[in-house]
Amino acid sequence: MFLATLLLLLSPPFPVDSPGLTDAQSAPARTNSEETVNTWTAASALPDAPLPKVNSESISLSITAAADPLLNTPVKPAARGSYETARERKFWYSLVAVSHTAAVFDAYTTRRAISGNYGAEADPVLRPFAHSDAMYFATQVTPTILDYLGHRMMTSEHSWMRRVWWVPQAASSSVSVAAGIHNYRLVP
Repeated sequence: MFLATLLLLLSPPFPVDSPGLTDAQSAPARTNSEETVNTWTAASALPDAPLPKVNSESISLSITAAADPLLNTPVKPAARGSYETARERKFWYSLVAVSHTAAVFDAYTTRRAISGNYGAEADPVLRPFAHSDAMYFATQVTPTILDYLGHRMMTSEHSWMRRVWWVPQAASSSVSVAAGIHNYRLVP
């Protein structure tokens, strides 16, 4: 590529053709001056480019119609703005950590109470997992769903949802802590 560029730059200049000259004009001058004048006027009457097939009025109408706006109202942006602040985001992450930790505490105390025959799992959904380590993973489903719900509420367009976005996560955490304390008190 470098060689091709170098050859292009160092090549001799190409002959420049004069645009608009016809064969009659580039031919040697004739002796008859009338023929030269007639040839010159005939060549100057010819256009340099073909004429358009439509008239210029229809072109100007279509251009002005295309320039007019369809609506006089402002366009709604494609992406909505984020309503969350950095402080709310940090608070949301801390609630995520608290709710998942409380769920692990609830699962630990439940396993401890069941393995010592001090109680039984009251939740019918978690009952199949109560005698295995899958209990730790099963108790993480509800906080995960409520974390998602809380985040959606925090970034909602509705102002009342943005005010109470923390309620689902706080409720999940408090229920898990209360259940964990209850289970912890069962075992002596």
